[in-house]
Amino acid sequence: MKKFIFLAFALVAFNAAFAQYDAQALATLDAMSQKYKAFTSFEANITTTMTNETEGVKEEYKGKITVKGDKYRLVMSEQEIINNGTTQWTYIPSAKEVTIDNYDANTSEINPSKIYEIYKKGFKYLHNGDRTEGGVTVEEIDLVPEKKDAQFFKIKMLINKKDRSIQSWTMMEKNGTNYKYTISKFTPNVAVADTFFAFDTKKYPGVEVIDLR
Repeated sequence: MKKFIFLAFALVAFNAAFAQYDAQALATLDAMSQKYKAFTSFEANITTTMTNETEGVKEEYKGKITVKGDKYRLVMSEQEIINNGTTQWTYIPSAKEVTIDNYDANTSEINPSKIYEIYKKGFKYLHNGDRTEGGVTVEEIDLVPEKKDAQFFKIKMLINKKDRSIQSWTMMEKNGTNYKYTISKFTPNVAVADTFFAFDTKKYPGVEVIDLR
């Protein structure tokens, strides 16, 4: 009898753990990933909303992101982040300052050019059903980091149910701060040269260069 109870308990525990890798969520994520991998490049307007209800903080920033393979360029009024897959430049126009650093995809937790593949390594995923956002029916999927020491405890992705495009994703930090990234005006397969993903100091006279490499 005791052996039966132990086996039953073990089976329940196994099923609970297995449920953390939701088959329905995986099917949606795979379809979404295949959609973006088929593009040679893409461009989109992106709105970043930072909130912390405890501290009464809500800030919104608008910008444009261009992605080509491992490369991306995120342009906002306060800063530009340019990444060619190995080097990252962070340019602050108001300070006329650019910081250069090495980029390692293996040590960086989030890369906006690879958000459509982030679930494939180091995450559990759960399908939370459908809902409407911005007049669009979306599937809500939670990604939970497997590493307990991750800065954020969850990423909530909203994926368009009709065409599998990413409507938005929200990164939830343990300190109560949430960063929501909402995509609009998406343009696939834009013509963009590789040189677009590097900071050319000659085009920014007087800029201070801080090289941390």
